[in-house]
Amino acid sequence: MDLNGLDILIIGGGIGGLTAAVALRQRGAEVRVFEQAEAIREVGAGIQVSPNGMRVLDALGLGDAVRAATDAAEAVVLRDAAQGREVVRLDLRGPATAGAYRFVHRADLVEILATAARAAGVQIRLLQKVAKVAPGIAANAAPDADGASLWATRPEVALCHGDRACADLVIGADGLNSVVRPVLNGVATPFFTGQVAWRAVVPNTMGHPPQAEVHMGPGRHLVSYPLRAGTFVNLVAVEERRTWVAESWSGADDPAHLRAAFSGFGGRVPRLLAAVERPGLWGLFRHPVALAWHGPGVALLGDAAHPTLPFLAQGANMALEDAWALAAALSLPEGDMARRLAQYQDWRRARVERVIAAANGNAWKYHLRNPLIRGAAHLGMAAMGRVMPGRMVAQFDWLYGYDVTALHDGHVA
Repeated sequence: MDLNGLDILIIGGGIGGLTAAVALRQRGAEVRVFEQAEAIREVGAGIQVSPNGMRVLDALGLGDAVRAATDAAEAVVLRDAAQGREVVRLDLRGPATAGAYRFVHRADLVEILATAARAAGVQIRLLQKVAKVAPGIAANAAPDADGASLWATRPEVALCHGDRACADLVIGADGLNSVVRPVLNGVATPFFTGQVAWRAVVPNTMGHPPQAEVHMGPGRHLVSYPLRAGTFVNLVAVEERRTWVAESWSGADDPAHLRAAFSGFGGRVPRLLAAVERPGLWGLFRHPVALAWHGPGVALLGDAAHPTLPFLAQGANMALEDAWALAAALSLPEGDMARRLAQYQDWRRARVERVIAAANGNAWKYHLRNPLIRGAAHLGMAAMGRVMPGRMVAQFDWLYGYDVTALHDGHVA
């Protein structure tokens, strides 16, 4: 399908939406991005872009810019919380991962993507809060010469300030609270996982090395890694609790609560927590993977289709993969738009379900409460790390070795 002239409207100016905008514009589509905020920006927080995500950025011609603005990860280190003792190390300096696993400040990646989108001719419109999306209605006619469906009525986006906009395809890249997802799947109520998470960025005054460290304790864990040439440290701290807070990325909490929750942690954790001034706090909820990722002239990607818990550091990477796969599916040489969108979902569904299941499974491994079980588990991991260090990283080949860019206009290279 020739994307030249195809009118695409993307709701959401985050990582997934902007990546899709660049990928689709590079293939000839006319792309608009509607973002509800007053500026394209992300709150100060870090993410991990693993090799599978970097392959997308490289394929879009943005890899060098991302590497220049980010920190290369040398390892992932699991530590016992009480003393900060190293349990096992996953060395990321091997040929498959060296330099390809990055610690990224969200704001830096969003800026790179937005700059590339604008330079390519993508229209980014701010203060565009979407109230409602109506899918298209297919005409009772054969596809046109390019294979695109002929709409009796094109999909329409209604904005909160009263304006309306139509397009050939509307993409919901609008996250957890997507307005597009319920149009295709109905309203679903997520359930609280019994866990909350704090997020903060602090100055790196304690010499945090270029590695992600997971401090594992009873019913809680804390992840830390450096950002921006090692000048800052990103913190994500997760605690099991029965009460919950609203599902949000912007709730703030008293840092004393965070310090109290992790008061039994040793190593560098006390110094990290002492530097926290205003942490964010949110409840962790489980959402099912959407049954329908597409409808007449409408599609979902990223968290709008498949939110994941932050225990495998793959949320942004799945959005990057989705964006490339959607552009590749729309460029298939045969079939109307509905068939192309169905192919996109077929390519992605099993992949994201496996990633989400792996993320869900990590929480209990980090939070073992029984001291005997926790001790035995840590001894087992340490033994494997000493005897078979390569196997520790190789177990993630299915994740980091995946190359969505091998989908070239629908053909797997």
